[in-house]
Amino acid sequence: MKTLYLLCISVLGFEFGAAPAQEIVPKLRVERKADFPHDRQAFTQGLLVFEGKLFESTGLYGRSSLRRVDLATGRVEKKIDLPKEYFAEGLARVDRSLIQITWKEGKAFVWNLDTFEQTNEFTYTGEGWGLAFDGKALLMSDGSNRVTMRDPQTFEPQRTVTVLEAGQPLMQLNELEFMGGRLYANVWMEDRFVRIDSGTGRVTATISATGLLEPADRDGVDVLNGIAHDEATGKIYVTGKLWPKLFEVTLVPEVLLK
Repeated sequence: MKTLYLLCISVLGFEFGAAPAQEIVPKLRVERKADFPHDRQAFTQGLLVFEGKLFESTGLYGRSSLRRVDLATGRVEKKIDLPKEYFAEGLARVDRSLIQITWKEGKAFVWNLDTFEQTNEFTYTGEGWGLAFDGKALLMSDGSNRVTMRDPQTFEPQRTVTVLEAGQPLMQLNELEFMGGRLYANVWMEDRFVRIDSGTGRVTATISATGLLEPADRDGVDVLNGIAHDEATGKIYVTGKLWPKLFEVTLVPEVLLK
């Protein structure tokens, strides 16, 4: 009887102890729609668009800043430099406040969006990489495959999700953006973003961003980092660290050439 049972299992295509079928993650790519000037000295760590303006957090010790930038011209309209002991990272907007985190210093600064005056600060443990706001909680990455949801008023952690791509941990999640009910994350040192279900941590799409910069523009640049969604227009913008351009893009299915 046992032999017959195992035979039936085999015929049906199942096997005891077999790993589940690997999930197929849809592949998208960015399609370039327009490009705009971007400061080559801006080591982009956090990026967002609000009321037609680009808000940017730039990193590096001694060069970290918070900026408001004219999107069309790339001109820096307002800027505040952080003390040299801070390496600025992700940036998120909550109402008319901007929250800017730091890499290893465990500090989150709260700025008035209009005046850039500091209104509060929080402390946290661990590294700070990316930051986004989903309307209820702040979502923060730390370079691992974890995203921590934090209270926007106190910055206290509420819960953490583990990000998996096709069942495997996806490390080095960096700059974050929340749009269309999903979290988007830049993968450090890779020319791609991923779309994440922030409720489960499951990667629901991978998005290639290769080929945005022309060869002539690549001299002295660092990695892709920065995705921003304009809720008013639906437009999506991406750039990178020390990139000379900011790109308006759309997300389209990736077509594989035969």
